[in-house]
Amino acid sequence: MSTAFPPGFFARDDESADGRFYAAPRLVTHIDDDAIAAVGELYDELGVSGSADRPTRVLDLMSSWVSHLRTPPAELVVLGMNPAELDANAQATERVVQDLNRDPALPFPDASFDAALCCVSVDYLVRPVEVLAETARVLRPEGVLVLTFSNRLFPTKAVHGWLAADEDGRCAIAAEYVRQAGGFAEPEVSLRTPPGPGRGGRYRGDPLYAVVARRLV
Repeated sequence: MSTAFPPGFFARDDESADGRFYAAPRLVTHIDDDAIAAVGELYDELGVSGSADRPTRVLDLMSSWVSHLRTPPAELVVLGMNPAELDANAQATERVVQDLNRDPALPFPDASFDAALCCVSVDYLVRPVEVLAETARVLRPEGVLVLTFSNRLFPTKAVHGWLAADEDGRCAIAAEYVRQAGGFAEPEVSLRTPPGPGRGGRYRGDPLYAVVARRLV
């Protein structure tokens, strides 16, 4: 795809303040159990949780009351919009309330995290390249960025370019965000749930896609 996003790509049907939309806590999961399991399995494969001899500090961007980590890392910093949801995240060791669409600058020092996660939320970013450039800044060399997403979303808050794309196109969009951010090796794109439609031409469950990239040394 082109390295330039067309006019209107990052517009949304609902351009009102995101703080108003996310003011009420939503203590629910936004993907089904199989997709959640796929997220946790991917985090395990990538060593996001770390181990006793290699503790990790993880940043969960646009987080909620659950981070889908099977084993919590030594430190988990959750950054999101709703204080009640973040307070309910039992794995979190630090909580930051921030609207990345208003301010993409992350309030952390350079090279201070081993991994950065963003689960089922990248479609809502209106300044994704700036956010991911900041993410590259706060990741340590060879730290991992993990973007996961499905086909379920709040359509009024997702950007128009994302809504207009099919699922392959959305994978390409997320990978292009990473490339344009800079500081990362070439992103790897994968489908983490079983492919193919089920009855009625629909997926057997929620598809779970991943875009993974390592911070350059």
